[in-house]
Amino acid sequence: MSGLPALFYKEMLRFWKVAVQTVVAPVVTALLYLLIFSHVLEDHVQVYPGVTYTAFLVPGLVMMSMLQNAFSNSSSSLIQSKMQGNIVFAMLSPLSYLEFFLAYLGAAIIRGLVVGAGVWAVTWAFVPFVMPHWGWLAAYALLACAILGALGIVAGIWAEKYDQLAAFQNFLILPLTFLSGVFYSIHSLPPFWQTVSRFNPVFYLIDGFRHAFVGQSDADPWLGLLVAGACFVAISALTLMLLRSGYKLRH
Repeated sequence: MSGLPALFYKEMLRFWKVAVQTVVAPVVTALLYLLIFSHVLEDHVQVYPGVTYTAFLVPGLVMMSMLQNAFSNSSSSLIQSKMQGNIVFAMLSPLSYLEFFLAYLGAAIIRGLVVGAGVWAVTWAFVPFVMPHWGWLAAYALLACAILGALGIVAGIWAEKYDQLAAFQNFLILPLTFLSGVFYSIHSLPPFWQTVSRFNPVFYLIDGFRHAFVGQSDADPWLGLLVAGACFVAISALTLMLLRSGYKLRH
């Protein structure tokens, strides 16, 4: 087996062998969010005409789960390899920095999609969607997992210990995710915060993904796709630059 498939296979096994922690636990967490928020707000909030609050909430929870788990997969794998000292074996192998990037990114995308599919499956009993836009769903799901998977590689390269990685996730990833319209429409916010929200790229990922489910959104899905594509290109370029330079990987 050549380098890229071998490293990708290793990354896949890493999360799949502890699937209860890496797949089942996030699905259960998302289900708890759904049960709590839908129970409290279902009869009191209607964001879009003809769309129940639960139907509004489910796509946001699916996307949020994909984002967080794609990031966690690549970032935790890299920091673990650095802390244990075995990252040197990958760096000394004949793998190119592009192959290294693709292996970690591919595994992060797969984990994000698997968790997203699991969340969607368990929420199907609450909202059996008739999907109007499969193309939008595929495009946003793949782009979202790719963006956060690449950002996870950046975080894993930058962090030198677990608490730095936790800070990256707690002070950047979680705020961007929770303040992106998962649980609410930005049109319910004051004008100033609506404007601020439109500078959050995660808002476009969740809003465009929701459009695939309910056919309605707060922003033009084509604009969201453009923003997401630009973010992926920028983060991927940064990641490849860091890998090529060996920043914090070669000592």
